[in-house]
Amino acid sequence: MIELPLAFLGPVGDAIELIFNGVESPLGRGEVGGLSEVGEFTLTHIELSAAAMAAGLLFAVPLGVTLGHRGRGELFAVAAGNAGRAVPELVLIAFMVAFIGTGFQVVAIALMILAIPPILTNTFVGISQVDRTAVEAARGMGMSEIAIALKVELPLAAPTIMTGIRTSAVNVIATATIAPLASVQTLGEFILSPNVYGDTAGPVAGAILVALLAILVELGLAGVQRLVTPKGLKLERVAA
Repeated sequence: MIELPLAFLGPVGDAIELIFNGVESPLGRGEVGGLSEVGEFTLTHIELSAAAMAAGLLFAVPLGVTLGHRGRGELFAVAAGNAGRAVPELVLIAFMVAFIGTGFQVVAIALMILAIPPILTNTFVGISQVDRTAVEAARGMGMSEIAIALKVELPLAAPTIMTGIRTSAVNVIATATIAPLASVQTLGEFILSPNVYGDTAGPVAGAILVALLAILVELGLAGVQRLVTPKGLKLERVAA
């Protein structure tokens, strides 16, 4: 156990105590929390978010590249982005639970639906805004349309696409907090079970852990974005 003088921190201190050492449950069910339980919930939270993002990427990126390359479907891409922002996450998950049931796969599908709009919109915008001179030059060299999309447009649109992926990932991680309502134990357990983890320590601990996870994912994806951005675009930005 990690012994730290945390009482002076108030609710935050109680939350840290819950995270690292565990505390006595208000229900008298023994000790709850601690690094073991935090690790278990964190792993499920990551697995759920990763599954939703993977499925969202497999659907949104190819569709966005296809529509952007053809220069068609702008209304659909923009409408999808707006719809994604308009649909309340809790309502979507409640709808899925009511008509399909509970469990990991149900929540993953709901989160996938929320993950798609930012990725689809940014992929379409990134591909459609690629410099047409580069595209025409590739055609002049005899490249096929698929090769142009994958080898010319996709790399040049990578920064814009990654921005959509980063937005989507943070949204999914935040929304996965309500997965316990569908019987999936994520970090949201601390927030949604005050009778088990306490009225203040649990919600504060959950908020801290979800925020840290979102920040780490955001920083990781920002690093990936730098790696996939072509050197020419980096130099162009520096010059600008």
